[in-house]
Amino acid sequence: MEGPGGFGDLFGGDPEELQRRMAELAEQMAGQQTLAWADNAIKLAVEMTVAAVNRVNVQGTTAEQAEQVRSVMATIFPEAVALVREARQGLR
Repeated sequence: MEGPGGFGDLFGGDPEELQRRMAELAEQMAGQQTLAWADNAIKLAVEMTVAAVNRVNVQGTTAEQAEQVRSVMATIFPEAVALVREARQGLR
C-alpha cells in the first residue's frame, strides 16, 4: 500500500470516491442477500408442498383420492403462498 490514501491511488486519492464505491458495493451485496433469501423461501415453499403431497396415502376411488389430495393442499398451500408472498415483498 502506498500513497497518501493508502490504496496506491486506486481511487485517485479521493476519499469521497472511495466512500461512494464502498457504499455501492454494500448496496449490491445487500441486494444479492435479499435475492438469495427470496430464492430460498420459494424453494422451501415448493419443497413443503411436494413433501406434503408425497406423504398422502391416497386410497379409495379416484374421487376419494382427489379429495384427499385437495385436503392436504388446502392445509399446506396457504403456508406456501405466505412464504412466496414474503419473498416477493422482500425483493421490492
